[in-house]
Amino acid sequence: MTETDAKVTKALARFERVMTVIDEREGPVAMQARRERQRKLRRYGRATRNAVLALLTISILTIVVGVVTPIGMFGFLAAVGLAIAIAGLLFFWGSREETTLPTVPQDIPNGEMVQRFDSFLYRTRRALPAPAQPVLDQITAELTTLKQTLERVDLLDPDAQDARRLMSVHLPGLIDRYANVPPAYRSEADAEGKTVDQRLVEGLAASRTALSEVSERLAKRDVDAFSTQGRFIESKYGQAE
Repeated sequence: MTETDAKVTKALARFERVMTVIDEREGPVAMQARRERQRKLRRYGRATRNAVLALLTISILTIVVGVVTPIGMFGFLAAVGLAIAIAGLLFFWGSREETTLPTVPQDIPNGEMVQRFDSFLYRTRRALPAPAQPVLDQITAELTTLKQTLERVDLLDPDAQDARRLMSVHLPGLIDRYANVPPAYRSEADAEGKTVDQRLVEGLAASRTALSEVSERLAKRDVDAFSTQGRFIESKYGQAE
């Protein structure tokens, strides 16, 4: 490699790092990070609420029992200790990280499945090669619309089942298997002349296409239902004067 080539390579690498920083601050990654923070805040908020309710409940019960039967100092201290222990357990269990894909319960609502998938992509993004990250960002950019359509669909709906399998099994499995490949082997070409990194990008792109098709089919249902309702109202009341 000549000195000029080395300078060009360094300049391109520097440019890529700068664009990555900009994208993470202002692009889809920033939006995804905000969604992740909001999910954490809601989780901690629920955990705090449950802990406070437990403290209030035990305090009220202690007062009621104390009015009926004196419990003494040791009884009071035991009640305080019990309240703190229960509140601590409720906060710990309520604020812990949600089950990661693909081990989530298969009966969770469609909207929550999309949220878990979004969180999974956010946590795994940095571990993926640079060419794969823009494809991942394209997937996450479409999750808001997908969530809106899936939330109105039954769990057993065929399109919902396709999306759920892709989000909870197939795509996480692809990323997990990629992570298992030693870095030294990821640049080696296979029998078809493609590297592991290239296969990953292709798999992510195929997943994005599949999710987009599901989202489009679900949205088309809503459009068709709206058009049908509009034609019905027009035919029934449009001629009335």
